[in-house]
Parts: sequence; structure tokens; C-alpha cells
Amino acid sequence: MIRVFIAMSRDGFIAGPDDDLSWLPDGHAGEDYGYEAFMAGVGAILMGRRTYDVVAGFGTGWPYGDTPVLVATTRPLDPIEPTVRAVSGSPTGMLAEARAAAGGGDVYVDGGRIIQQLLGAGLVDELIVTVIPVDLGGGIPLLEGEEQWMLLDLADERTFPSGVAQRRYVPNA
Repeated sequence: MIRVFIAMSRDGFIAGPDDDLSWLPDGHAGEDYGYEAFMAGVGAILMGRRTYDVVAGFGTGWPYGDTPVLVATTRPLDPIEPTVRAVSGSPTGMLAEARAAAGGGDVYVDGGRIIQQLLGAGLVDELIVTVIPVDLGGGIPLLEGEEQWMLLDLADERTFPSGVAQRRYVPNA
């Protein structure tokens, strides 16, 4: 499966101005909002370059362990881990490389632009959006500049004591 797991502010942003992620919760009473279970099925990650640069700059260690990470970029990449490599080309081509690296596991897609490209091409099987109850007023939107309507069916919804709502969408067939 090709899956997205992403946090979004109530007003639709996945990062604040200057890639600020300080608004993301660390978990409420140890809650990880299903992330660990999600990652258990992931065989590879296809990540946008901007997202990679932000994650690589955290300075808290590489969060993806031995999972192969393919970074969608046309610029030279100096990987911070041996499991990271650059990919470029069409969304379909990059996704094919990610599927091969996943070895039968799911492909986790992360990063606003690459998510938009794959959704627009009809290549995402599941979109899990964790809505954080905060308004940022600006930053990087999850969906921007869509040229066509995209119909998604709400397959599941969960709420947490912290006020976080998580919605699982699947493309409308």
C-alpha cells in the first residue's frame, strides 16, 4: 500500500512559517496517535527534499532506523545515513523505486509536495491525517494548488483526550 501519515493544524498547515514544527504535540500521556503501529508495516519511505532537510536538522538522531528512505530531489544529496538515497523523475517512477526498496512492505509518503503529486496522480491508497487543535495562520499547507477535485472517503475517525482528531481517508473509486 501507498500510505500517508501526517499531522496538520486545524487550519490546514503541515508546518508553520520557516518549517516550524514546534506546535506538534509530543504525545498525550504517552499516546503516539498510532504512529508506531503505522511504521510497523512500512518497508520504505518516499520523502520530499524539504521534509528530509528539516528531519535531518533535528539533531536528535535519525528517527527512521534501518528503514530505506528515498528522497525526492534533483539537487545533490549528502545522506546523513546509509539508508538514505536520492531519487528523481516522475511520481510513478519514484514510487516504483520506493516499492522496490520496500520489499513487500508499505510505502510511507511524507512531505507536502510529494504527497500532492501522488494524490493528484491517484497513487495514494490511504491518507491518515492527524488534526492538531491549533491554528497556525500560515506556513506550508497540506494541499495547495490542486488543479482537479479529489474525492476522498472518510474510512475512520478517532479522537483523543488531548483534543487531537485523526481521520483516515481512502480515495473515492
